[in-house]
Amino acid sequence: MRIAIDVRKINDFGIGTYLRNLIRHLPGFDSDNEYYLLCYRRDEELLRSLSSDFHLSFVKAQNYSLSEHVTIPIKLKRIRADLYHAPHYVLPYLTRCRSVVTVHDVIHLLFPQYLPSRFALLYAKHMIGRALERAELVMTVSKASKRDILGFFDVEESKIRVIPNGIDPAMTRELDAAELDRVKQRFQLQGRNALFVGNIKPHKNLERLISAFAKLREDPQFSDMTLILVGDEISKYPSLRRAVARHKVRANVRFFGFVPELTLVALYRSADVFVFPSLYEGFGLPPLEAMANGIPVITSKISSLPEVVGDAALTVDPYNIDEIADAMKSVLVDQSLRERLIKNGRARAKQFSWKEAVSQIHETYLAALD
Repeated sequence: MRIAIDVRKINDFGIGTYLRNLIRHLPGFDSDNEYYLLCYRRDEELLRSLSSDFHLSFVKAQNYSLSEHVTIPIKLKRIRADLYHAPHYVLPYLTRCRSVVTVHDVIHLLFPQYLPSRFALLYAKHMIGRALERAELVMTVSKASKRDILGFFDVEESKIRVIPNGIDPAMTRELDAAELDRVKQRFQLQGRNALFVGNIKPHKNLERLISAFAKLREDPQFSDMTLILVGDEISKYPSLRRAVARHKVRANVRFFGFVPELTLVALYRSADVFVFPSLYEGFGLPPLEAMANGIPVITSKISSLPEVVGDAALTVDPYNIDEIADAMKSVLVDQSLRERLIKNGRARAKQFSWKEAVSQIHETYLAALD
């Protein structure tokens, strides 16, 4: 059988991590079927470095464009695909072979105010509904996401498989003291710091995080604290810069943008606390990455995050700035709490494996082909 996977989002934060680990691990589960990756030519070197066990089929159509509804089905026909895996909610209209789809979340429907237009909302709702209807099987990454899908769409529950994400082994690699010092010197990391990692988008709730951090620094014992925000496309959200200026913490809040994996690991291990007050997550991988690196985690008590972190994190109301600030204070001064969170966090992170996740994705492929 020939199985095609759309990997055009290979460089994205969330879906990109999903795709990179799928490509790394999938050959270990299947030597009988042929796999084709639908990709951009610019990503050829990256894809070859992840695995040489796939055929590459180059496409030009951009994600969410009208042209992908024609281009992708033509490619699938040319390679005579038996199954197509759409790793997000767009299943091209003219697709004729069997398909599976991964719907990571329904954030566009829960927070339509963050979309650029009403048309974008209608398009997202229509395409998610159509993908759920047309696909043989649907994968999602948490029970919370499954509940959200069922809340918006009339789809048979047994059709949806919950397959949690895993921890990328690269995020727990060994770092010697010299490597860690190089990163600290390069970014001029001094004193203690609170860290956030993720997409810089409104639902990540970073304005409230900045406000909570400013409140934390009002206490003299935290005057050495720095807040580090790691994530790309910061320039799209000038409100964050304004929030920093408004709270007079411009010298204490640093925007690092995208960083390579090795640097990110070093930033995790240099942090004193990881804060992730997101308003919504289909899964929420960064808190687990922080736990795997021995950093105490504060995150939201809503959406999928309590399901993911279990009892290994301090959970807060993400709308309550005082609660976020108080949680940071507690983690920074209460040594027994820190030790408990670090211990439980390491144990929790070990429960999430990309190898296990890809094994279940592979089983879903076979079930869809049966």
